[in-house]
Amino acid sequence: MRFRSLLLAVICVLAPTAVRAADPALPPASKSIEQVIDQLVDAAITDANVTPAGQADDATVIRRLTLDLVGRIPTTGEVDAYVKSTEADRRAKLVDRLIASPAFVRHQATLFDIMLNPEGDRRGSGAFRAYLTDALKENRPWDKIFREVMLPDENDAKLKGAADFLRGRVSDADKLTADVSVAFFGVNVSCAQCHNHPHVEDWTQDHFYGMKAFLARTFDNGGFLGERGYGTIKYKPTKGPERTAKMMFLTGATIEDANAKDPDAAAMKAEKDALDKAKAAKTPPPAPKFSARAKLVEVALKGENAEFFARSLANRLWHRFLGTGLVSPLDQMHSENRSSHPELLAWLARDTATNGYDIKRLVRGIVMSKTYSRSSRYEASENVPSFKTFAVVRLKPMTPLQLATALKIASTDSASFEGLKPAEFETKMEQIESSAKGFAALIAQPTDNFQIGVGEALLFSNGDRLMKEFLTDGTGTTLGRAKQMKEPKEVVEFLVKTAYGRTATEQETKALVGFIEKRKGREAESYRHVLWALVTAPEFRFSY
Repeated sequence: MRFRSLLLAVICVLAPTAVRAADPALPPASKSIEQVIDQLVDAAITDANVTPAGQADDATVIRRLTLDLVGRIPTTGEVDAYVKSTEADRRAKLVDRLIASPAFVRHQATLFDIMLNPEGDRRGSGAFRAYLTDALKENRPWDKIFREVMLPDENDAKLKGAADFLRGRVSDADKLTADVSVAFFGVNVSCAQCHNHPHVEDWTQDHFYGMKAFLARTFDNGGFLGERGYGTIKYKPTKGPERTAKMMFLTGATIEDANAKDPDAAAMKAEKDALDKAKAAKTPPPAPKFSARAKLVEVALKGENAEFFARSLANRLWHRFLGTGLVSPLDQMHSENRSSHPELLAWLARDTATNGYDIKRLVRGIVMSKTYSRSSRYEASENVPSFKTFAVVRLKPMTPLQLATALKIASTDSASFEGLKPAEFETKMEQIESSAKGFAALIAQPTDNFQIGVGEALLFSNGDRLMKEFLTDGTGTTLGRAKQMKEPKEVVEFLVKTAYGRTATEQETKALVGFIEKRKGREAESYRHVLWALVTAPEFRFSY
């Protein structure tokens, strides 16, 4: 196994697209995603002579799955039902229930929107978010979503929102080129814009301007996307005369375009008249006979070229659920930055493409693996393995909406969720999520190197809004129910279970009961302080 892993590593360094679908070194396609993940990750752990963490406890597993799949913490009722269940397939049933819920679509749409528009609207509004929500609700394959985003049909009310990805970038063809390459292929070619990449031989100016040639003909025409059927891109290399770029994909595959040269004056006037007519009528302009963007989609999904597309999706979803990519940073897929588990990434890419880029299928396979459900706690204080070994789970900071929704659930009396029919439960959760969006807007989107900012620290330490929105003690609230309890110990156990979904430890119980008992006559105030301490602590802030 050690020799085979070493051989694969060498292959991937020398040529990032060398691991093909028929590579005999990869596990067979007949194996399930979770089986292959555990087989290859465990083999790498053994090769590294690392002792992995054990499996997370049941309360942690349901919390992690619920946060990752539907964007919220579980209710105490959901935790109790899962922990007490003796069914052998309870985890599979939980995963399938969560993936089938409307909340899965909403949460994943939010995450895909952040992925594709890291600098754009992330707060639940906008046509592009609505498009993604519809697409994920229908479980459209990722390659189809790619086609609809790159070749949007603005005459179709359900699909026109897909155009926002391009429309927001057409004024800057360089940014459009970089963003398309990063979002869909896991490659940042912007460093090759002014010169060949100084550190990565894979990327030259030909690659940057070759990708730009596919996209630079796109423009805004009265709020709709237009595309010319001609146009050339010229650039000045660091050495030699000015060059005309060919349409070239990241693998070096080129597209010949006999119509690249500008047409004669009469043809250009006819085109201008057609564009002006469409603009006046507020309709999409006519499509060109030759679409460079359509050629990009075609070449990107063809043969070996598609490995970039498939690997990028597999890597991004792995990052979403495991906290770091098999290749990290996510936009640095090249020969100088090989995968931590090259065989696994190659197998996942092959499996993803073979099975029609089914997002739900890939998500289910990842979260059903034992690798995903390992503990984030490592008992040994020394020699803690790197998170890139996946021998111990990496903590993931909640997104703004996850955190705000979790606060809403933790401050709502858990009894209000009991007895609801599945449809009623989902409706209530959607209402809670919707009501949390205002508070979520105050929190920054976390990055891989997460640190709590000053704004968030002040908001949680002494912000009136936190107290007024989450820590009231009226009817139907957690604190309102706590006021009805007679014993401090009962209150502490209730508040810890509500916030963390687990039983309070003996040490926690002793400390918190002591805190309450020192405030005789001010019980309601002390309960508020206890719940505040719980929901502002690191244990609440992270998915662990």
